[in-house]
Amino acid sequence: MSVPEPSPPPMAAAPAAGFVAAGAMFDAALAQVLDAIAVPVFIQDGQHRWCFLNQACGGLMGDAPERLVGQTPSDRFEPAVARTFAAGVKGALAGDRAHEYQVTLPDAAGKQNVVIAKASPLQAPSGEPLVLTTLQNITTQRQVSQTLKRQSERERLLGAIAQHLLQSMNPEELLQTTVNEVRRFLKIDWALFYSFDPDYQGVVAESVKGQSSAMARPGSDMLSFIPTDLTRYRQGEMLMIDDISTANLPPPYRAQLHQAQVQACLIIPIVQGEALYGLVCALNQRQPRPWHPWEVETLQEVATQVGSAIKQARLYSQVQQLNSDLEQQVTQRTQQLQTALDFEATLKRITDRVRDSLDVNQIMQTAVKELTAALTAKGSNAALYDLEQGTSTIYYEYNSSGPAYQGRVSHMEAFPEVYDQLLNGQYFQFCSMEPNPDRGHVAMFACPILDDRGVLGDLWLINGRDHGFRDIEIRLVQQVANQCAIAIRQARLYQAAQSQVEELERLNTLKDDFLSTVSHELRTPVTSMKVALQLLGVTLSQEFDLSADQDKPKAEQSRISRYFHILQEECEREISLINDLLDLQRLDVGNHPLRTEPIPLKQWLPPWADSFVTRAKSRDQTLELIMAPSLPVIHTDMASLERVLAELLNNACKYTPPGERITLDVASIANQGSSLMQFTLTNTGISIPPEEQRRIFDKFYRVPSADPWKQGGTGLGLALVKKLVQYLGGDIGVTSGDRSTCFTVTLPTQTALPL
Repeated sequence: MSVPEPSPPPMAAAPAAGFVAAGAMFDAALAQVLDAIAVPVFIQDGQHRWCFLNQACGGLMGDAPERLVGQTPSDRFEPAVARTFAAGVKGALAGDRAHEYQVTLPDAAGKQNVVIAKASPLQAPSGEPLVLTTLQNITTQRQVSQTLKRQSERERLLGAIAQHLLQSMNPEELLQTTVNEVRRFLKIDWALFYSFDPDYQGVVAESVKGQSSAMARPGSDMLSFIPTDLTRYRQGEMLMIDDISTANLPPPYRAQLHQAQVQACLIIPIVQGEALYGLVCALNQRQPRPWHPWEVETLQEVATQVGSAIKQARLYSQVQQLNSDLEQQVTQRTQQLQTALDFEATLKRITDRVRDSLDVNQIMQTAVKELTAALTAKGSNAALYDLEQGTSTIYYEYNSSGPAYQGRVSHMEAFPEVYDQLLNGQYFQFCSMEPNPDRGHVAMFACPILDDRGVLGDLWLINGRDHGFRDIEIRLVQQVANQCAIAIRQARLYQAAQSQVEELERLNTLKDDFLSTVSHELRTPVTSMKVALQLLGVTLSQEFDLSADQDKPKAEQSRISRYFHILQEECEREISLINDLLDLQRLDVGNHPLRTEPIPLKQWLPPWADSFVTRAKSRDQTLELIMAPSLPVIHTDMASLERVLAELLNNACKYTPPGERITLDVASIANQGSSLMQFTLTNTGISIPPEEQRRIFDKFYRVPSADPWKQGGTGLGLALVKKLVQYLGGDIGVTSGDRSTCFTVTLPTQTALPL
């Protein structure tokens, strides 16, 4: 650690007083230079008199230089210091090299300064031998060194105790290590620990310097405490005596300490909560000694660590005891735990087998067989109830011996004391008072098979007359019964669902056959009606000029023209409905023709969409076709693609209010290295509720209140669109909200032919 040097005093304007008093023994300029430097310097003659002292030296010695000139160290300092200076002069004059030594000098305030002196021989102009001595004040460095040394010793002490704490949880070993380390750290004669623990009261650890010493060893006899002392110690106060002979102590204490030849003592209490656990006692016998604050602080920290360690050791001991108790309990319950694990494995095995089974007989067989083996019962059986008939039928039983009861039917009213409890969801066990003709005296346990909808049946277990079914066994039977109830209900639901599915499939087949037959049967007469209607139109045009009449505004047309127009529209509607039904039927059975051909959308789509642009304008709507700059050629069925786009555009024109916009956006998108074509049709002014969006592709379904203009429809258009898109290998989706509806059709650019 570096210590800053004192700043030099201002340069004297005239020669130093010490130099003048010395009789001008050497050059005044040299004296002036020496007086100006910050390092303390003085010159002595052969009689050890100071011939010259600079200002820095005077400040170190606590007096003005001019007053010290002519004096010797013997005139100024104690004999020991004077002898040190004399030895330095002698050593410098005796040799040709500088002589270095250490001396302690008091300053004006009485503070002791440790100084390194370096004496060098010097010759005056007159030839007289002189000694030039420079002084270096190392007091601060020495204090820092001592502080670091004390800190190192303190850390070594605390580290040694902490290391022992990590290695041992034994309180006796811990306390012995503590007193050994405390005695070594304080360099005292004895250290001991006095315990107030009821189990270990008295001196429980002691460390004595030189075990063979003839001096009296302190023990519990020299330590006696009055209530006042104990109260003070419980409050955390310590006792610190530098010199027993001068301390204000009660006579009995003094006599005890003198008997033990104790000259100084330091006692630190260890308090845990409100209880005084013990005292760390540091005792010195050879001589009085002062207790430095850093030593007291270190010892207090040691006491704190020891207190925490003792508390931890106690907790450890308690934990050890608890562990011992727990081990005993674990030993006692090992068999129960093993039984529970076996039962758990049995339950899992039964659950896995009955959960995956849809056969009631298999479910019953598994439950009865596994339970009998797990509980080492003599026998068991399972029955199902018919609540309408009031009967219980044993479906399966498992007996190691005895008669068979499988298939036996019991009437519940004949045994009300049994079935009343089971029907109320209660289990019970009993021993037969009278021996059974077949089984003899047995113990029986009955458990209902029930779920949240009621009781389905029961499980019976049979064992020896002295056997009592334990709680863990009862819980196992209940859990198995619950799993059986779930599986049985599931099996019954599955059977009912299968029956319903078969019935629905039969009805669906009848429906498809009916629609196919009706559609084919209706197609011939409707086609004949269309031909007859065309002939009627020709006749009316020849006789009544029907064509000219139809060109007039609707209000000016004749009744014949209006009626004829109605017949044409309705005939077209019927033909369209029949064609849609037939197309859907062909798509359902996979008979729809598919002829792929290359379609350059950039050239084909704009002229095809012109008719819809004209239709939109007639309804005061705006139809815009947006196409990406570069579109690949799509290979698909043109008729099906036209039908999909036409149905979507027809719907958009039909349900878009006047003044709103319809947009058809065509773009190519990438999908995992392949190319897809996406058609996005958006119309504004109307939205589809979220709960209706998932149903709009169903056959014959029309969104309620979505047709304020009452334009009508069959509900087959979007169903046919979805079927066609899927048949082309694509997908269609719809999103709607905020007065806008968007249909998105995604098709592969290369449609694969169906197998």
